[in-house]
Amino acid sequence: MSVSGQRAEWGTYRAIAKELTARIESGQLTPGAPVPSESALMAEFGVSRTTVRRALAELEKDRRVRARPGSGRVVCTAQERGELPVKASAPFRVIARDLRRRITSGELAPDDALPSEADVQREYGVSRMTARHAFAALEGAGLVTVVRGKGRFVTRQ
Repeated sequence: MSVSGQRAEWGTYRAIAKELTARIESGQLTPGAPVPSESALMAEFGVSRTTVRRALAELEKDRRVRARPGSGRVVCTAQERGELPVKASAPFRVIARDLRRRITSGELAPDDALPSEADVQREYGVSRMTARHAFAALEGAGLVTVVRGKGRFVTRQ
């Protein structure tokens, strides 16, 4: 993109924000995980701190990351992004709906492992019991099979 000390190409910060968004959406950067430091991003993309900060500001504006005072930025959970209401009457339904969509779209294929209860807790900002209710709804619909000691898997149809 550009070497530090030189002027970055116009819109470079948008390209960096787009790349980081892709990493979040692909699961490479998971909810609650730290975002690489400004210095690491400067080195990776060969840009100035100002360019990196503009990219991170875009992600903060889109509620993809948030600043954690004293320790950098972290990837936002679904609840922090506003995708799961803080006081949802049945957040397990939202989680079950999202996982059902991933199964029916083929993103999660037969025999694929589902995220763990801990992963669901982190991503959606819910309790373990809420995560279990979501999985139970999918099991009841015949979409998920539990293998004791191994986890939950998409059922072969």
